[in-house]
Amino acid sequence: MQRSFLDYLTITLKGMAMGAADVVPGVSGGTIAFISGIYEELIDTISGVDLSLIKTWKNKGLSAFWTQLNGNFIVALFTGILISVFTLMRLTNYLLETYPVLIWSFFFGLVLASIWYVGKQIPKWNFKIVIALIAGAGAALYVTSLPPMGSTDSLLYMLLAGALAVCAMILPGISGAFILVLLGAYKTVTQAAHNFDFKTIGIVAVGAVIGLLSFSKVLKWLFAHYTNLTLAVLTGFIAGSLNKIWPWKKILETAQYGDKEVVLKETSVLPWNFEGDSQLLFSIILMVAGFGLIFLLESLADTKPEKSNATN
Repeated sequence: MQRSFLDYLTITLKGMAMGAADVVPGVSGGTIAFISGIYEELIDTISGVDLSLIKTWKNKGLSAFWTQLNGNFIVALFTGILISVFTLMRLTNYLLETYPVLIWSFFFGLVLASIWYVGKQIPKWNFKIVIALIAGAGAALYVTSLPPMGSTDSLLYMLLAGALAVCAMILPGISGAFILVLLGAYKTVTQAAHNFDFKTIGIVAVGAVIGLLSFSKVLKWLFAHYTNLTLAVLTGFIAGSLNKIWPWKKILETAQYGDKEVVLKETSVLPWNFEGDSQLLFSIILMVAGFGLIFLLESLADTKPEKSNATN
């Protein structure tokens, strides 16, 4: 498709929104990709990375290769993600540490509205759709309530951790960083990055590439053949993740990874049972703001998720 400079600038802004979400534990960049209208194009683009690209480059030249790769889209999107990661990560971490209830309230409103947004893409609801929704919600709720596993330094395990984490990252509702915590690999990965352990980083990166390329093909197939059921499961995933980002928590167990403290176990409580200032009024205001942001992102969307003619 032909796009203008403004179109690619908009994609970069969406990438920045994805990057901002990815640096928050418990919030998925995949959710932002979906509600901003680029999720299926992202999945199609990633799944299209295969050996045929080399053949196209050899037989038709660099221009045809770049077009088949959807290179302009990739560059625009990942430029936004990288800008956000390197500029907003410190700010996001500061805000989460200083104003946790308020920031989580904003994200809760955003994710809550995204349930409505993804769900409304399903044109006709039936019994199978409802079951798929419940199954997705149950799976996400189960995953987010699992206790973290013990840390391991096995390179094969780190390869698997990288693959699973990146799969979670492109699934709306599931955080890749949270998956690393569950697998007991978060400490190893963060220490490797801090110590410039390129061997470990490289293994995790290889796992991430393998997971991304393979899982994107699975998602593409599901969207092509079972669009409505896939949308229902994704809606359930997002709904099931709400417990993870509920603003009022009682922390039961934490772990210190270098200079970063990570919560291992916590439970949701009602605002009036929260130990400390619940900041209820401002929290509600920020929830509404997060909810409203979904409508802004929807207005920026270039395309809506395509409906399949598959029977679901």
